[in-house]
Amino acid sequence: MLSIPPPPILIIPSPHLALLTKQDSTRYADDIAADLVKQGVPAVAGKATKADWQLRIGEIIDRSFVIPEFSVIGPGHRTYGVVRGSAAPYVAWVKAKTTTVRANADESSKPLEELLRSINAKVQEANPASLENRPAHVMLGGVKGAPGDGDHSLALDFRRSLGPLGIVVVGTQTQADFIVTGNVRITPKGRRKELVELDWVVRNRAHQFIGKVTQLHLLKPTDIDAYWGDVAAAAAKQAAFGVRQVVQNATLRGHLYSRENCCEIGPILVK
Repeated sequence: MLSIPPPPILIIPSPHLALLTKQDSTRYADDIAADLVKQGVPAVAGKATKADWQLRIGEIIDRSFVIPEFSVIGPGHRTYGVVRGSAAPYVAWVKAKTTTVRANADESSKPLEELLRSINAKVQEANPASLENRPAHVMLGGVKGAPGDGDHSLALDFRRSLGPLGIVVVGTQTQADFIVTGNVRITPKGRRKELVELDWVVRNRAHQFIGKVTQLHLLKPTDIDAYWGDVAAAAAKQAAFGVRQVVQNATLRGHLYSRENCCEIGPILVK
């Protein structure tokens, strides 16, 4: 969720909780990290450096309850936000019952995840290089599997279709925010028809899966055996619209460093 800048991984150091043993405190940090990962926030329990984004965990005693407090610390030890988690019964917390600590981590990760998303949005808005403030840069990693001149024609027309949609086409991975690869599969359907499946897979610069656009075209073999022509142009234009949607979804959700299956579009059947 926290994309460059800031660093994409949230580090959760083992907390020094007065009411829990060192082992139980470490287990609690592991539980929080695991819950955040389930919600699509890249997080890991471990030691943090000054350059890391980290989550500091403290505790507040309020009568017969213990309330964990989370502080999100950015590079340079700047505090970006503080939120309290779910209150736990004092006795159960001190005894460090597995069910109590585990349940508290589950409940506390929800307001924490909301805070992280709010911080991420503010950081992106303030960053001129962020996708919130500039067009996305997309590189086509290639198209394969098409008969005739399909691989070349689809790639050429796909690149041409991205520009009018406000996407900058780049030629190297280091310039790209997203990398798209195309794959074509042909299945005979009888009566001189073939089902042409085009899968356009979108990954980020680190090759993490972002989303996929799937197209299904029912065509005559003569339409694609040699020259794709208008077929390639129409398919590429439609694919570009789908890829733009995947890119927009990823940008809005801050999922440049996301878990899989964040944004899938398709299949679209075109005759």
